[in-house]
Amino acid sequence: MQIKEIMSKDVEVVAPDAKLHEVARKMMSRDCGSVVVVEDGRLVGMITDRDIALRCIADDHHPSTTNAKQIMTPEILYCMDTDDYDEVAKNMGKNKVRRLPVLDANKRMVGIVSLGDLTKHTNYKLCGEMLGEICKAA
Repeated sequence: MQIKEIMSKDVEVVAPDAKLHEVARKMMSRDCGSVVVVEDGRLVGMITDRDIALRCIADDHHPSTTNAKQIMTPEILYCMDTDDYDEVAKNMGKNKVRRLPVLDANKRMVGIVSLGDLTKHTNYKLCGEMLGEICKAA
């Protein structure tokens, strides 16, 4: 099964200059823990709720004056929409990530795949192995 068959297509994105209080509001309204940072249609970073807590609040920055680019993770792992789900799951486990943006052949973001998506649509044994890898101490 290809990732495009199980990915979430409705992905929340923000621009690099979005203020963090706006980013947090998007997360709250969508009940999600991350948003993708996109510039000119290209993936440039990702922000999680943990990033906001650790890179903004803990570092004594203010969320209404700090923008997404200042705290986003710019090194983003991703998968292609034609990738097979079991390879993506293994890659997520190996890299200890719970979600991956999904790109098409033109390197445009077309969705996101999460541990939850894989759990709903694939076998539980594979997801258990993936989660075990994610949770292993470094």
